[in-house]
Amino acid sequence: MILPIVAYGHPDLRKKSSEVSWNEPWLKTFINDLWETMYAIDGVGLAAPQVHKNIRVFVIDTSYFVGKYPEAGYRGIFINPFLIETWGEEWYHSEGCLSIPGIYEDVARKKFIRIRFQNESGETKEEIFEGIVARVILHEYDHLEGILFTDRLTPLRKLLIKNKLNDIAKGKVNVSYKMIFATQK
Repeated sequence: MILPIVAYGHPDLRKKSSEVSWNEPWLKTFINDLWETMYAIDGVGLAAPQVHKNIRVFVIDTSYFVGKYPEAGYRGIFINPFLIETWGEEWYHSEGCLSIPGIYEDVARKKFIRIRFQNESGETKEEIFEGIVARVILHEYDHLEGILFTDRLTPLRKLLIKNKLNDIAKGKVNVSYKMIFATQK
C-alpha cells in the first residue's frame, strides 16, 4: 500500500522515534509498504516518521546512484539503528527529501559511518558504510532523531528557502503523491 508522506511543518517530523520489536506481527507489512511507497514516488530512502509512524525503521536503495559512485547499489532495511561513529572528510552533495518536495540543497556529511541495526530477520548487524550509501543512511537516520536536512544548512541558505518551506508547511505544494500537512490529523 502506498502511504501518504508527512510534509515539512508537521510536528511528527520533529519527534524522536521509539524502538520497535523486529518481530511485531504488523512490521513486515509496514516495511513492504515503505518499499512500495518509496519506489512509487522515486525515493532512495524512506523513514517511518515520514509516513506518520514514530518508530525507528527506515529503508534505502541506492541503485539510482549506480554508475556515479562505486559503492552505490546497496539496498537495505534498518530496524532500531544506532549510529556508532562518523569519520573522514566532510563532503557536500545535493540532498532532497520526499517530505520537503522541490527543495534540493548541498549538505556536508562525513564520508564514513559505523552503524548497528537489526535487519528484517532480527539479526543485529554492525557495518561500515561509505560515500553515497553512508549519506543516504545518515539522511534517513536523521529523520528518526527528528532532524531534517534543512537543519544542516547555513543560516543564509535557511533564510533563502524560508518562503518555500513555509509554502510546503501550508500545503502549497504540487506533488504527484498524497501528503499529510500540519493542519491535518
